[in-house]
Amino acid sequence: MRVWMREIRHCKGWSQKKAAKESGLSPSFYADVERGFRNPSPQNAQAIASALGFDWTLFFTQKIREMSRKEA
Repeated sequence: MRVWMREIRHCKGWSQKKAAKESGLSPSFYADVERGFRNPSPQNAQAIASALGFDWTLFFTQKIREMSRKEA
């Protein structure tokens, strides 16, 4: 689970459906990314990060990936 991603979304007051819409992604794909079931392509990572307001490279940073695994 990408708790960090969920927390950013919650700070904006958005549902997963709203975040998916703002990212231009399907709600099911967005949910899978947030839960850590799928990894986004660089293009999708940029779309999500742009909508939520964080650096898209966080998806590909080793420290964040390790944190996500520990939280699961």
